Amino acid sequence: MSLTIASTPTDVVLDPDASIPGILAARVAKSGEKPLFERKSALGEVWTPVSANAFDAEVLAVAKGLVAEGIAPGDRVAIMGRTSYEWTVLDFAVWAVGAVSVPVYETSSAEQVRWIASDAGVRLAVVETAAHAAVVGQAQPGLPGLTKVLVLDEDALGKLTAAGAEVPDDEVRARSATVRADDLATIIYTSGTTGRPKGAELTHGNFVFLTASGAEGLKPVCAMPHSRTLLFMPLAHVFARFIQVLCVHTGAVLGHTDTANLVADLGTFRPTFILAVPRVFEKVYNSAEQKAGAGTKLKLFRWAAKTAIVYSRALDEAGGPSAGLKAQHKLADRLVLHKLRAALGGAAEFAVSGGAPLGERLSHFYRGLGLNVLEGYGLTETTAPSSVNRPGKVKVGTVGPPFPGVSFRIAEDGEIEIFGPHVFRGYHNNAEATADSLVDGWFRTGDLGSLDDDGYLTITGRKKEIIVTAGGKNVAPALLEDRLRGHPLVSQVVVVGDQKPFIGALVTLDAEMLPGWLSARSLTQLTVEQAAVHPDVLAALDKAVERANEAVSRAESIRKIRVLTTDFTEANGFLTPSLKVKRNEVHKAYASEIEALYA
Repeated sequence: MSLTIASTPTDVVLDPDASIPGILAARVAKSGEKPLFERKSALGEVWTPVSANAFDAEVLAVAKGLVAEGIAPGDRVAIMGRTSYEWTVLDFAVWAVGAVSVPVYETSSAEQVRWIASDAGVRLAVVETAAHAAVVGQAQPGLPGLTKVLVLDEDALGKLTAAGAEVPDDEVRARSATVRADDLATIIYTSGTTGRPKGAELTHGNFVFLTASGAEGLKPVCAMPHSRTLLFMPLAHVFARFIQVLCVHTGAVLGHTDTANLVADLGTFRPTFILAVPRVFEKVYNSAEQKAGAGTKLKLFRWAAKTAIVYSRALDEAGGPSAGLKAQHKLADRLVLHKLRAALGGAAEFAVSGGAPLGERLSHFYRGLGLNVLEGYGLTETTAPSSVNRPGKVKVGTVGPPFPGVSFRIAEDGEIEIFGPHVFRGYHNNAEATADSLVDGWFRTGDLGSLDDDGYLTITGRKKEIIVTAGGKNVAPALLEDRLRGHPLVSQVVVVGDQKPFIGALVTLDAEMLPGWLSARSLTQLTVEQAAVHPDVLAALDKAVERANEAVSRAESIRKIRVLTTDFTEANGFLTPSLKVKRNEVHKAYASEIEALYA
């Protein structure tokens, strides 16, 4: 029998005087000269430790500069740029003076910047590059409150430090001391697949509670003496913001990089835990398969991958893997699997995946590889994770039980609702949306799911994305899309079929993976346009559809696909900055292709 409500107890009690500056002060008092961060050298090969004391001193110096610039408690400071050490310093400096950080994705347009800065009431913007400054400059007319723009590439932190040289340290310390748990820490604008982004107001208490809860529930992952992670997700995203505060709380060493340098930096930084969205794990697997080439090497890779999956599944069975399977797994590790662990830095023990379902097959593959993948679930409005699988207590296919101190309940229509001290206080300047989303402290997520008898949550889809076929069958597209997207040729999938006689799908091709896939099959190199109509490509996609359909009933299965020649990207407006497909935009732009499926 499944549950309709589940809670995880906690010993964490939120002090009303607690704050993020308080988290940093406690870490400095405890760690002193021990490393808290590592910064990459200009050549990108050497990581230099930054002690808790040194980080605190840098935060203080920049915070004094913010005071000199006239930033008062409660003022909004926008930060726009790639994930970097400087981003984190600035974030903590803003909090140190009692101000509010407003993150902006580095890919945001002038129109998006104008809306966020206007709605939040931004006074100062700190951006990474001159190009970002130009975008903000386009948005500035009509923003009388935004008085200054500083550029990190032009030594923004150095200029702030110089400006604040005469400000007494005690001015910042006094401001930090007055920040309380219910004070606003940040306004994060949800990237939004429809309409204008809404600004989720997150308090210091939201972060303080969740970091303490995370340290309690995930101690083997992030709170061990050797724990270290390399952050490459955008710091404009709530998960990355949570992780930087979590590492300061637990003492885990944090490094920063971006996806362009990720592979090389994983090798030199050697993280013990990795944080990513499922698409990253899909790409790692598909790239490894492609690098295996063709013939015997490809067969060997696939045998090793299958062995890893079968071995992992056996771990969940009574008696565990047989002696023969253990021997096969050991051989697969010696021949293939150890190389994939090395590509992840060679020291990774855990990977935390969120943002979308990873899928049963990949979850087992990575566990069989020796990497414990912990799937979790959360939203901007819950300060990131609300549930996660625990080390040694993983249920593949679920996103785990609630975080300590968090409660879930399943509404009559299947919607997941969340309660706890980490739930946001509302949407900025949007009382109507707040009232619709928060009912007696319970946040209505818009996601659909179920709880098993152990309180583990399974996500089944989005409430607004449910497709109802002409035959009256309700279909959640997420499962089909996730399984089909796991094929190396596939980049994006949008399942369609609302009020139609059967389920179809729009599929885009992965231009990066296509050349390797063709070479491995001794096929002539093709453009994406040529591949979209090539018989061998279409046959491979049909087989992928058959495998995806194995997870659903006949009435829910994909009957026809349409291969598009243009991928969905953030640049062309079909993806949000957090890589979610804007379904409404796709449906509008490709209405004729959708109709062609049913012609």
